[in-house]
Amino acid sequence: MKKTATIALAAMCAIGMIMASCQEPRYIKTSGEIQGTFYNITYKSTENLDSLILTELNKFNKSLSIFDAESTISKINNNEDVNPEADTVFMKVFDRAMEVSRETDGAFDITVSPIVKLWGFNHATPQEVTQAKIDSVMAFVGYDKIKIDNGKAIKADPRVQLDANAIAQGYSCDIIAEFLEKHDVENYMIEIGGEIRAKGVNGKGDYWRIGITKPMDDSTATNEELQDIMWLDNKSVGTSGNYHKYRIVDGKKIGHEIDPKTGRTAENELLSASIIADDCISADAYATACMVLGLDKSLELCRKNGKIEGYFIYLDKDGKERMTCTEGFRKRLKTQNQNN
Repeated sequence: MKKTATIALAAMCAIGMIMASCQEPRYIKTSGEIQGTFYNITYKSTENLDSLILTELNKFNKSLSIFDAESTISKINNNEDVNPEADTVFMKVFDRAMEVSRETDGAFDITVSPIVKLWGFNHATPQEVTQAKIDSVMAFVGYDKIKIDNGKAIKADPRVQLDANAIAQGYSCDIIAEFLEKHDVENYMIEIGGEIRAKGVNGKGDYWRIGITKPMDDSTATNEELQDIMWLDNKSVGTSGNYHKYRIVDGKKIGHEIDPKTGRTAENELLSASIIADDCISADAYATACMVLGLDKSLELCRKNGKIEGYFIYLDKDGKERMTCTEGFRKRLKTQNQNN
């Protein structure tokens, strides 16, 4: 009797496995909050991977969240004994950040945390900002003031602080993309905090349509309008702008894009910068750098780099809103989509 029951149970398990393997893949959507922002992920799979995706995102936080006291980045900021090289996620972001910093002559810099806090961003309490305070803080801001050597974070000044916010969300998209592909997912769109990585097609069989937001003074992000629509396949796009995250100081708008060389908000003609790259870690970092560099230097960066494409919304000399983009980006605007 027991043998018969065992055989019956084994048969049921085998049938269940066969049915699962024959199940048609479907598009699954998941969303939530992580890293102080929101994520929206759509993927085509035979199995629901939502809980595993959240686990991956939470593991990511343990490396790079400045709001988690036990994360690798927090321990480095607090000068605690930690081996950064044992954390592959942290090292990937740190190394890529340093590469982009060198390429952009410091327009991108993850040591900008103290000056960002001074201006009251990243949930810090706003202060009265004076040039004397800026000068004081800038004494320990600079990507050349920290290095990782033999498992140690070596700082030129113990007050050096890291903030990977301008690159971490992009890399988290890459992490989830790698996770999905390990589970044989070939069609997906990952959006975390506005940074996007996509592959394959959407539920209608078209390339993924990605909206480029029109720059508007709307800190709540509830009145968004689209400036343009692009298609994305096996690429990433990162967008940076000062129109959602800013403060008003003495009647003047202070954007969160801080120039690491001056300690003040980046002041140039750019309203927003969107960068296409193979991976989202690069798209995220270069988009931030462009907001500091300004239009001409951003276009030159795209040309010299050769692996990134840019879309820039800016104000001309008469204060009129304009758009320009590289040829590679132009080919991805909706009118150029050949998959229709």
